Amino acid sequence: MAKKSVFYDELKKNAAFMSARGRGLLAADESTGTIGKRFDDIKVENTEENRRAYRELLFTTPGDWGQYVSGVILYEETLYQKTADGKPFVDLLKEKNVLVGIKLDKGVVPLDGTEGETTVQGLDGLGARCAQYYKQGARFSKWRAVFKIDPKNGCPSQLSIDTNAHGLARYAAISQENGIVPIVEPELLMDGDHDLEICAAATQRVLAGVFKVLHDHGVIMECMVLKPSMVLPGQDCKKTYTPQDVAKATVQVLRRTVPPAVPGIFFLSGGQGEDQATFNLNEINKVGEVEGAPWSLSFSYGRAFQASALQAWKGAKENVGAGQEKFLERAKANSLAQLGKYSGSSGAGESLFVKDYKY
Repeated sequence: MAKKSVFYDELKKNAAFMSARGRGLLAADESTGTIGKRFDDIKVENTEENRRAYRELLFTTPGDWGQYVSGVILYEETLYQKTADGKPFVDLLKEKNVLVGIKLDKGVVPLDGTEGETTVQGLDGLGARCAQYYKQGARFSKWRAVFKIDPKNGCPSQLSIDTNAHGLARYAAISQENGIVPIVEPELLMDGDHDLEICAAATQRVLAGVFKVLHDHGVIMECMVLKPSMVLPGQDCKKTYTPQDVAKATVQVLRRTVPPAVPGIFFLSGGQGEDQATFNLNEINKVGEVEGAPWSLSFSYGRAFQASALQAWKGAKENVGAGQEKFLERAKANSLAQLGKYSGSSGAGESLFVKDYKY
């Protein structure tokens, strides 16, 4: 049985708050290098001031965008930044009734003995970092592990699953010990030509392995949330599938692997376009309702939440309002999709896929 944390009541309350119906998460935790790639696309220099100004654009969007977003994941730099007139971002988000999250992993490194698979850095000194971030106002965290689907080379390998599950479990346990709700993120990359069925089988293996180790490490299920990939065909798959196919496969895998005590499942967008990610989430919630899914099925999108806002902004002060309009538009759309009530685009639109994506 999982050891009860001294923070148990607070952890459970915050995990439930994050998982409220009609709300999801904004992943604004891009590393300095990753946000630089986004800025390259709109010809904006990657400086600390430009990064700060862009996050301020998002967080100061007029209106009650907090009704659609329960939490924002930040990069360490952003956790300590302020608006141009001196208000800490942490305080600004609290005023919006939005929980503050923090990215805790330090990126992937090659996993020796595998066919190009990876493991994650960041466990050293993690407890001290958690305590520091809690003091700064963070109440949830994120740790991303990455898995390849490559059946010809045996990926995901058992070594990759075991190693990354151990890292996710240690991270989650340490987070909970320090009063921070962990987002457990096992991402299966879209790279490859595999079909939906192969992705479903790989996802099931990974999630089953991760939850076994989470239990072994005493992670409290009702005090964590999951951030998985949707079950999707590979980017180069020749066979086409409907959003309904994706939804049925995704919900089936989750029902087979995720304990009902986990309050929320927040899908990553993983290179899907904005409309595609929203429409697939909508269909997943329709299937989830029919099948009596016990968790909130929601979004934790980065690229698929921000792409149109970035394009509207382009680094210009006179475009801040236009960027905020696009941000609010995506927030509303994803909120409706979480309720299974989105009636917008059928999911076509520009893909945001990046090969071998590094966050």
